[in-house]
Amino acid sequence: MSPTETQRHTRFLRSFTANEPAIRAYVRRMVPTRADADDVMQETSVVLWEKFDTFREDGDFRAWAFGVARFEVLGWLRDKGRDRLVLNEDVIARMADAADDDEPRLERQREALEDCLAKVAPDQRHLLMQAYSGEFRIQDVARHSGRTVPGFYQWLHRMRKLLLECIRRDLAREAPL
Repeated sequence: MSPTETQRHTRFLRSFTANEPAIRAYVRRMVPTRADADDVMQETSVVLWEKFDTFREDGDFRAWAFGVARFEVLGWLRDKGRDRLVLNEDVIARMADAADDDEPRLERQREALEDCLAKVAPDQRHLLMQAYSGEFRIQDVARHSGRTVPGFYQWLHRMRKLLLECIRRDLAREAPL
């Protein structure tokens, strides 16, 4: 790979990895399942890389990626058009517009959640991440924590409440007076 190709590749990876969770959340809001979102994200990633030369260096990568993702969702819906559970394109376009409008608020909430999670003790944060990762069964996480399953669910409830209160405090500090 030439130095210019390496620089291009590095620029793309930095931009993509910084924005991938938001792009995935955007796609997830418009397709029925996580598996569908994974499929759309895979195609979106490929298209973003293939078209990265058309992206202006001073442009907003996230906005550009959302546009690409939107077209990928619409293409996915067209391909799935025979499935009676798929919404028509007008509905998806409205959902995409709403997702565009919601994104700044959701990004602030994600950032507040990250800040609040950083305040949680590392061992507790580890348990939270295991409980919500989907890789582990709650029974196994509960056992690993030394709690019963009902006790672990109560602990999760308390932790969610604490995180929600922290997020609300953080967001309230940001609110314009």
